[in-house]
Amino acid sequence: MANAGDSPEKIHLPRTDESDHLKRIRHTFSHVMAMAVQKLFPKAQVTIGPWIDYGFYYDFDNPDPFTEKDLKAIKKQMIKIINKDLPVTREEVSREEAQRRINELGEPYKLEILEGLEAPITLYHLGEDWWDLCAGPHVETTKDLNPKAFDLESVAGAYWRGDAEKAQLQRIYGTAWETPEQLAEYKRRREEAKKRDHRRLGKELGLFVFADEVGPGLPLWTPKGTLLRSTLEDFLKQEQVKRGYLPVVTPHIARVDLFKTSGHWQKYQEDMFPMMAEDDQSRQDEVGFVMKPMNCPFHIQIYKSELRSYKELPLRYAEFGTVYRYEQSGELGGLTRVRGFTVDDAHLFVTPDQLDDEFLKVVDLILAVFRSLQLKNFKARLSFRDPESDKYIGNDEVWAKSQNAIRRAVETLEMDFFEAPGEAAFYGPKLDFIFNDALDREWQLGTVQVDYNLPERFDLEYVAEDGSRQRPVMIHRAPFGSLERLIGILIEEYAGDFPVWLAPEQIRLLPVTTELTGYAQQVADRMVAAGIRAAVDKSGDRLGKLIRNGEKGKIPVMAIVGAKEQEANALSIRTRAEGELGVIPVDEVIERLKTALSSHGNF
Repeated sequence: MANAGDSPEKIHLPRTDESDHLKRIRHTFSHVMAMAVQKLFPKAQVTIGPWIDYGFYYDFDNPDPFTEKDLKAIKKQMIKIINKDLPVTREEVSREEAQRRINELGEPYKLEILEGLEAPITLYHLGEDWWDLCAGPHVETTKDLNPKAFDLESVAGAYWRGDAEKAQLQRIYGTAWETPEQLAEYKRRREEAKKRDHRRLGKELGLFVFADEVGPGLPLWTPKGTLLRSTLEDFLKQEQVKRGYLPVVTPHIARVDLFKTSGHWQKYQEDMFPMMAEDDQSRQDEVGFVMKPMNCPFHIQIYKSELRSYKELPLRYAEFGTVYRYEQSGELGGLTRVRGFTVDDAHLFVTPDQLDDEFLKVVDLILAVFRSLQLKNFKARLSFRDPESDKYIGNDEVWAKSQNAIRRAVETLEMDFFEAPGEAAFYGPKLDFIFNDALDREWQLGTVQVDYNLPERFDLEYVAEDGSRQRPVMIHRAPFGSLERLIGILIEEYAGDFPVWLAPEQIRLLPVTTELTGYAQQVADRMVAAGIRAAVDKSGDRLGKLIRNGEKGKIPVMAIVGAKEQEANALSIRTRAEGELGVIPVDEVIERLKTALSSHGNF
């Protein structure tokens, strides 16, 4: 029996792929929703309706847009359907029979879906009045669905087949659970996520802005946001220098031919911005420049600029390189999905014998970064090749060697990991770090990749100890992943309450009268000279408002400056982490702040 003071047990909210039962529930809810929509809106045509991580959706072609009032009516209709205890039955039919029935319904989207299906063709029925093409699985009856454990969340636009040139549809999102308690916890987390939304907090804290005149997916960093970026950059640069990395800088554009050699032009072109060509003939001949989607081909050229000896390896080139990817407008999301972003990129050129040791050192660096950022809840994903896919370059042998190297590393480190076939980059497998945040959402952060393919494609060599020419192996790595994405995640993880070392403004001095502003500024100047980001509130407001403004700005340390503090050469300290700490001498405050900054801790 739990003690009265115990915190309630945390409710686990499984993703669909964690539970076959939830998969059946969510998939069946999507069919119930589609049936309800077509009962209420007879002109609505259904297209696809899969389950997703925490729920389901269906795309509809309906003459009129759905409203919030419509969602309430659809939910009410769904409950009626659930309570009818309709059997959910599977029927296997011939392609011709399926086509005949679809023609009877007059739903052309189903015909197009049918064209892409392989035998057997299966239909799922809800009772006798509604069916759809579907492979399942589903529950046995609508009574297996809990009418108090689902909700309809929103309506969004979607293109048929994800193609902007095709019909625009309306997508209704829903969530479904096994119990009402799970639904309530899901809604609580959704509300908390809104409070932590980095787009809202980023604006409130004055970290970054977006401007229509600049374009979507292209953030503009304010002075405060730039301080935050610079702090993260400086931190990683210092760690890299300790570990033997060499800084490089490369351009933002390059000839198309560079990316033809790397394979990006052939395998990644749809994610790249269009080529810049001098004229139509050059464009037709694919002679021109493109904005870089990756930094690796540039670092390869630096390596290739002279013949290397085995004595020089490993070579570790590091760059905070800004890359550009042509994300679809509907896929952009604040800082976590942008079109221009800065990768904390490094490429290591190693001998085959050095591969395992260097890979482990890279993982050690990533884990050190996570510790400093106070990110603890993560697991390793082994992003491997899907052997059935043709999107990869290189032969089976080099892929096996690369994947085995990653597997050896995580087993040596005894890391919690899982394998994900199909998640590899087109040129090599990856070790991705999947982080669960305060709301149990998953984010990908750091990544390490083993690559035998690009050294082959670029004909890279080094002179071995016996004088022969050998091929190096490449390791691609990015502990942050990208600065933009990382900062977006950190804003939400910390709810804007950055630890002292990361905060753009680390301490704010609050003079209780305007006569004390001069003394407060002298103290702030001492702090700035000591490497502390200090500021003085010179607004002249009452103390209560000064404190409220500091709280609103999520300033980690505030120092009240009164006449007694001036006389004692001290400050009355208040922190967001621990509250009132009392009056502390200025020298001690400065030393404690310097210790917090150097240790990546709090005051």
